[in-house]
Amino acid sequence: MQKAITHEDSLVDFHKQIDYVINTYTAHGLKQEMFDNVVLGGLGGSGIGSKIASDFLFDTIKIPAQLVGDYHLPAYASKKTLVILSSYSGDTEETLNMMAEAKKIGCTILAITAGGTLEQICKENNYKTYYIEQGFQPRMTLGYSLSTLLLILGELCSLDYTNDLKRVSSNLKNYESLKIKAEGIMNSFKNGIDNKFVTVCDSSTQATAIRFCQQLQENAKAEGFLSVLPESNHNMIETYYGKHNTNFILLYSNKNSRVGIRFKFINELLVSHQNVVVDISPSQWNIESIFETIYILDWVSIILSNLCNEDNMQIANIFKLKNLLSN
Repeated sequence: MQKAITHEDSLVDFHKQIDYVINTYTAHGLKQEMFDNVVLGGLGGSGIGSKIASDFLFDTIKIPAQLVGDYHLPAYASKKTLVILSSYSGDTEETLNMMAEAKKIGCTILAITAGGTLEQICKENNYKTYYIEQGFQPRMTLGYSLSTLLLILGELCSLDYTNDLKRVSSNLKNYESLKIKAEGIMNSFKNGIDNKFVTVCDSSTQATAIRFCQQLQENAKAEGFLSVLPESNHNMIETYYGKHNTNFILLYSNKNSRVGIRFKFINELLVSHQNVVVDISPSQWNIESIFETIYILDWVSIILSNLCNEDNMQIANIFKLKNLLSN
């Protein structure tokens, strides 16, 4: 029986996921001018890469690109819709339902998977498929899916992010310094490991903040939330009049100076009430800093799970729900 790949092992070898994609990616030959829109289908660990990639290309791609984490395609889907479906197991029922609808409509379909029913359907219909190696839990395969999606969407926009991904892989091979940064974040929160975590982000970093929440929830069984600026300046800051049982993380892309003023304000406001705040905002938001931030925060979730004596490999409630739905 094959030994399970732990999340710690996945992070130590994370660069290998990116290398795998660089070495196996083949062109799809599609251009954005061929389509009216793009629908990216996927949920959880399989879907978040689509959100991160499409958000990164928000200022580049000329047609709408929307992540759908549900059973149905949007009503606007047509024969001129490119549907990119991602399911690690290949058996995610919501994603398979979107596949059936896309097939019926006549959409152009690409898939990212490690096997299952999704792979079978793609083979039967000659849909182009990008493969992920097996043996992981889905949430620890982001290196595969995000790298693949950046190359797929980049090619769609006549861009090639291969060299960016090579730099990411090189940076992540020397993971110890990034793990030390994660340990430093957790050390800042050492007196509140049972607190909830709130990541204050902007629109560019929102998907990465969502990923962190997911990892906190699944790995450490901790409450993770996000607050997006500037929207939250119009409501959520009215709750910040005292000290909260919350660990605050600031994650800002430095793309908009007006939003930067808002981050400075909320940082000073929270600190004035003796809240613990850690700012991990990079100097610029690019492919390298996205992967580095994800990597550090993944380690934070693993370190927290160990501090809280939680088994980060077990997701009992998720399996209970899946068993219920399978009946």
